[in-house]
Amino acid sequence: MLAAASRDRLADLDYDFDALGKIMAELGWTTVHLFWAESPAVFHARNPFPPGGVVEDPATGAAAAAFTGYLRALGHLEEGAVVTIHQGVDMGRPSLLMCTAIPGDSRVKVSGTAVPI
Repeated sequence: MLAAASRDRLADLDYDFDALGKIMAELGWTTVHLFWAESPAVFHARNPFPPGGVVEDPATGAAAAAFTGYLRALGHLEEGAVVTIHQGVDMGRPSLLMCTAIPGDSRVKVSGTAVPI
């Protein structure tokens, strides 16, 4: 999880695909979740995915669920809170993910819309 200081900084994603893929392999990372907080419950995200051979994923449900769990573990979400994540916008493939922290449970429900592959 890497937070961007501004929406513009998040939009300016540019990275060395091979170098990031190598670092991720060495560290055993599956994905990198880059985000900017528009508000306490609305986020914009980007997900480079070199291990899958993809420069960027326009909608990543597993990362959205993990991010919501991360926010809950840090005490930034109340049980039952809904987190809205805009992803894929900067690559021209906008997706909208809504994640609900299920009350009394560690699970997260993910729903929303994504562009077809």
